[in-house]
Amino acid sequence: MMTDSEIVAKLEELLAAIKGYDDPRRASAEWRQAFNHLKKTKLPANHVANVVAMRGVDRLAELITELRELTAPAPVVATAPGEVPDEITCKKALRAFKKRLKLTRLDDESQIDARNPLSKGVDSGVASIMPPSDWGPEVWQELERQGKLRHTGKGFYESTGQ
Repeated sequence: MMTDSEIVAKLEELLAAIKGYDDPRRASAEWRQAFNHLKKTKLPANHVANVVAMRGVDRLAELITELRELTAPAPVVATAPGEVPDEITCKKALRAFKKRLKLTRLDDESQIDARNPLSKGVDSGVASIMPPSDWGPEVWQELERQGKLRHTGKGFYESTGQ
């Protein structure tokens, strides 16, 4: 199984080969290989199919750039102890917190009652969670200071709804 970085490298080779043709639309074998590699990625299948069907060299190059950005590791933003995190870091952290809270609630609501397997489930009782560990405690304290989160004790936070 190829990794995403290997797929990007292979797609770049195929793009160079396609550009080598007088008429890039005639590079059927290379387009077929490019399509097979693109299907293995996280890019939307219908978008990939349209680009390959139209045989757009520039659009293929854009897809490769987009894929390269998707496969690049997300930088972990660490702040020095005592340093106030910037607004962008706080926004990303709050978005991740809300997503994790939502998924935790959905997971809690989807549990089937052991006594009655036909039950629909009930509303989640989850009010607070431990925030994602991708950001340090300074970020969560700053979000609490801004009034967007409330510390409920023992490392747990809840959303204030702002």
